[in-house]
Amino acid sequence: MTSQARTVAFKPGERNLFFHILTACNLSCRHCYINSEQHGTTTLPNDRMLKWLELFSDPEKKTNVIFLGGEPTMHPGLALGIARAKELGMAVTVDSNGFLFNDLLRKTSPEQLDYLRFSLDGADAAVNDPIRGDGVFEVCTMNMRKAVAGGFNVSVMYTVSSLNINHLHRMLPLLKEIGVKRFFIQVIGLRGRSAQEGAGGQGWQVSPEQWLATVPEVAAQAAGEGIHVTFPRVFLDPDEKFECAGLVTENFFVFPNGRVYRCPLCEDHPIHSLEIQNDILITKHGLTEDDLFKLNIAEGCVMNKLLQPDTIDYDVDGKPEHRISCCLLKQEIRPSP
Repeated sequence: MTSQARTVAFKPGERNLFFHILTACNLSCRHCYINSEQHGTTTLPNDRMLKWLELFSDPEKKTNVIFLGGEPTMHPGLALGIARAKELGMAVTVDSNGFLFNDLLRKTSPEQLDYLRFSLDGADAAVNDPIRGDGVFEVCTMNMRKAVAGGFNVSVMYTVSSLNINHLHRMLPLLKEIGVKRFFIQVIGLRGRSAQEGAGGQGWQVSPEQWLATVPEVAAQAAGEGIHVTFPRVFLDPDEKFECAGLVTENFFVFPNGRVYRCPLCEDHPIHSLEIQNDILITKHGLTEDDLFKLNIAEGCVMNKLLQPDTIDYDVDGKPEHRISCCLLKQEIRPSP
């Protein structure tokens, strides 16, 4: 089995549509990034959801759509959106907190839904539920098993923070037992609720040393168990080139109030570069995130420096000890055939 992480290069021409079809959710996770002041409280009507999918469809390019919320399965028309996205030639993922409302497993199929990705932040209720809510672990893992039994490709996303990084390795036996084939390890971003509320005296974020000592090793162990693992690059090597996804790829973070961002770190601020008005995608004028993507700084990611400066340490000469990659740059370890 391989244990070597490979950086997944940005692919010009590939389009990723992160489609928030509503912002409502049945949970109140402590690190939720949804900001109702910026993202609104709208649930997209079915007809508008389908029209907006068409806005981002391009037969000449591979498009991946990820249906998000809030909790997207609370949208009664989600299955219609999945079917239409597949008709448009898109690869389709649904990100869920695990409650699977509106009988989703019956209304769609593994042929239409490429991946059903569950958010789980601990290998047991003692770790997960203080972050995501009482009883969530039991419901989420129950529905993961149902989805696997129904033939769906099930993946799991684990958001690493100071509250659960020491338990990351404990996820592997659980994932293997349930039959999860893909594992996404995500770094917490200080957006939405996590930007406003602390995680205790230590704060939400982990140190560079703790991340580097923990995440790549667990990822390698997971690959050794036959699980395909993806995790953020986060820290660049000294001679590694910095690239911003906003300049070299097409990523669209769409919210039901019509805002369309190119960078997820910007989502707490009204600097979105695009907007949907009357079901037409338009480019915004004035200062937007697009203007910031072009800046070149020693710290790497400009948005990280502006919004999360505590992630960067400096030496005695004022030089950053780590350069932060674009938050959309990923590494992966695939299990050997």
